[in-house]
Amino acid sequence: MTTNKLIDLVNVTKSFGDTVVLDELNLYIRENEFLTLLGPSGCGKTTTLRIIGGFENPDKGQVIFHGKDITKLPPNERQLNTVFQKYALFTHMTIAENIAFGLKIKKKSNQYIKDKIQYALKLVNLEEYGDRMPDSLSGGQQQRIAIARAIVNEPKVLLLDEPLGALDLKLRQDMQYELIRLKNELGITFVYVTHDQEEALTMSDTIVVMNQGYIQQIGTPEDIYNEPKNAFVADFIGDSNIIGSTMVEDRLVNILGINFPCVDIGFGHNRPVDVVIRPEDIDLVKPEEGTMKGTVSSLIFKGVHYEMGVMANGHEWLVHSTDLVPVGREVGIKVDPYDIQIMHKPESEDEQAVEIAE
Repeated sequence: MTTNKLIDLVNVTKSFGDTVVLDELNLYIRENEFLTLLGPSGCGKTTTLRIIGGFENPDKGQVIFHGKDITKLPPNERQLNTVFQKYALFTHMTIAENIAFGLKIKKKSNQYIKDKIQYALKLVNLEEYGDRMPDSLSGGQQQRIAIARAIVNEPKVLLLDEPLGALDLKLRQDMQYELIRLKNELGITFVYVTHDQEEALTMSDTIVVMNQGYIQQIGTPEDIYNEPKNAFVADFIGDSNIIGSTMVEDRLVNILGINFPCVDIGFGHNRPVDVVIRPEDIDLVKPEEGTMKGTVSSLIFKGVHYEMGVMANGHEWLVHSTDLVPVGREVGIKVDPYDIQIMHKPESEDEQAVEIAE
């Protein structure tokens, strides 16, 4: 992946009525990057995508594309295409006619259009479907045609707004791999909007976690999952144990009355913090071998692992393990110091919403 900056959003603010959806948002997107905007409904991710695409104008701020200010350019004059959750295929046109629609508007030659249709259908593995009508295709096939129609115009950027949301789980997973393959083959930039954490972790080079119109954290999937910057990110990305604790001193944190060694420094002495421990990072050992003792309170088989609740020191810990420990058994809780993530405790929800990874 190159480090060349392709899109730069500078101090972008957008309100709808009295509701501020984006507040001084700054974000850049690199060439040939798969960047995902991830967050709950109403966090501003779709508005950000629509501003990039030209479907919404910011109240203030700029959209820079390859060094050029395109803030006021209409969508059809931008070097990008958008694929929405509702595929918006023309039901009265064949698949080939759907794909050719944008090329005909651009007055391309018939031979050029024919070649491009074949190229696009081959790219999405639907070579024999050109003469079919949209209503004869499955949801996944219609989605691939919508993508083919977008990429046939050779955009520098493909914007995707929850494009897999209407598909069932298996089909959605198949399409995730298709999108990764297409991105690698085409060498274009993908900007993807979703509220599905697994989808973001599976496909992205970079994830932008958003909440209440602010960016909470930007990083690789590994960074976002393993090093969340605040409790919101930790809670939104995967399962977590998030526990209000006290930083005793550097490399020592008190969790529920028990001191645990950790690796974090610089949080001060006897300061309130939030601790994040992923359920798969908790080892259940013999009671005398653990840092804390508890009792297994619940057990669910999840296929690849067991999900257990362990009641210890007045808190139910979430534990994932491939080893079954029956309900009622006393256990010890052991956590590697490197798997204990310490975060500053926000003084209010507003502070939490604006905390940004530096």
